[in-house]
Amino acid sequence: MIRRSEPVQIKTPEQIELMRGAGRVVARALDAVRDAVRPGVSTLELDAVAEKIIRDAGAVPSFKGYHGFPGSICASVNEQVVHGIPSAGTVLSDGDIVSVDCGAILDGWHGDSAVTVVAGTPRDEDLRMMAVCEESMWQGIAQMRVGGRLSDISHAIGTYIADNGGYGNVREYGGHGIGTEMHMDPHVLNYGRKGRGVKLVEGMCLAIEPMTTMRGHEVITLDDDWTVVTRDGGRAAHFEHSVAITAEGPMVLTAREDNRDKITDMGFVQPNW
Repeated sequence: MIRRSEPVQIKTPEQIELMRGAGRVVARALDAVRDAVRPGVSTLELDAVAEKIIRDAGAVPSFKGYHGFPGSICASVNEQVVHGIPSAGTVLSDGDIVSVDCGAILDGWHGDSAVTVVAGTPRDEDLRMMAVCEESMWQGIAQMRVGGRLSDISHAIGTYIADNGGYGNVREYGGHGIGTEMHMDPHVLNYGRKGRGVKLVEGMCLAIEPMTTMRGHEVITLDDDWTVVTRDGGRAAHFEHSVAITAEGPMVLTAREDNRDKITDMGFVQPNW
């Protein structure tokens, strides 16, 4: 549980570069997992792919052992929203969607990112929901500028989801501060009125992670005490990037190569590729 009384950790430019190093490891791991997603593969096999990339880079999977979590990734399939436990018995079928959340620690600094991927033949309705979820993340990141307020991010995410298809917006979970720990203050809601919360300052680093659902936004946790699923069984999507606030604007610390054009189009600070 995050203690709300803790001060927000502010990073120097040098520390942000170290966080980008961790972010690059996470980006490579997610790229490898995306390439491995296909019908017939198990989520435990995907977990092994990510762990190898992370450890080969001299980093440590930040999820493995976190409060007892057994995997190096969270692999959440279809109606699973977040925190799905990788399993040999969970084998992807054609048309399944899987949300992969991945974290790594390098030189004491954390990176955290998530993508939702289709196994095999996509369904148009899934692609639309996934696109809205991902774009809402980018809209939230665009608010990460010096002088803004934390809820400006929340408002941008929630408004985009509400205005583009009426998808469910999961409220029980959200983004968070990140740095020398994976989960730090402040908590970042994915909805709310703008102009509220802590002031955004240079050196603040946040993980921005919206979660959308095909129907209702209500969720429940399964008996494994980890896996969060939609109450109504509708499918869900999850996207996340770790981002630093710089004097020139947002810098996406977990940027992947396929994000390069988006980062340029949005006018964000170019990370060290």
